[in-house]
Amino acid sequence: MSGLAVDDAAWASAWRHRSPADKLLLSGGLVVCALVLPAWPGSVLVGLTAVVLALGPARVPARTFGRAVRWPLAFIAVGALTSVVTVGTGGLGWAPDATARAGSLVGSALAGSAAVLLLATTTPMSDLLPALRRLRVPAAVVEVASVTYRLLFVLLDSLRTVREAQTARMGYSTAGRGWRSSGALAAAVLTRSWDRARRMQEGLAGRGMETGLRVLPEVLPSSPGFRAATVTGLAALVSLSLVVAGAAA
Repeated sequence: MSGLAVDDAAWASAWRHRSPADKLLLSGGLVVCALVLPAWPGSVLVGLTAVVLALGPARVPARTFGRAVRWPLAFIAVGALTSVVTVGTGGLGWAPDATARAGSLVGSALAGSAAVLLLATTTPMSDLLPALRRLRVPAAVVEVASVTYRLLFVLLDSLRTVREAQTARMGYSTAGRGWRSSGALAAAVLTRSWDRARRMQEGLAGRGMETGLRVLPEVLPSSPGFRAATVTGLAALVSLSLVVAGAAA
């Protein structure tokens, strides 16, 4: 795949032509459930629901979804570790409720991440940004998200070009050369990306671009059936979680 694998998956998703507002309702509802429901069984049910919907009806490739969740998982693991370590007069130690605290944190974070990835792998940014404007999200926030999205491709293009040149010069033939090439790669990519971003800004300013770049978005009608199924499913998920949690208590 060229570019961002998540972005490619969103364009190829079976839910590509569904209204972004409908998908925002679903993913936002799942995120709220992950935050407020008990880790067991709420977070487990939320995570499973997001994964099943992404791999099933939305037809997101399992490999893409799995690769996308790896980086959030690394941050979640670090956060869980720091939350259960205590510092006292005797040095470092484990919190009394370390297992329960880590399990709750990891469960809620993974479920919320899966719900966000469900939206990311089914909704291209070209659909999501206009939807955020219609939802009255501050224009500055939407513009920052738009610029960051564009610059990601500038960064990836610079990274690909420099790495291909280094590889052609045997820059990764040994471990030592690999370390040196990686350092030079990071420096070159940051420098080239900064320069290209500056030139883009100057070009837009030279054309009198003082506000955000507006385009004519594709109109995707909302589905009452999809919204009704979303609300019903979320209500069932909350009810089941509370019943199971109450029985376990």
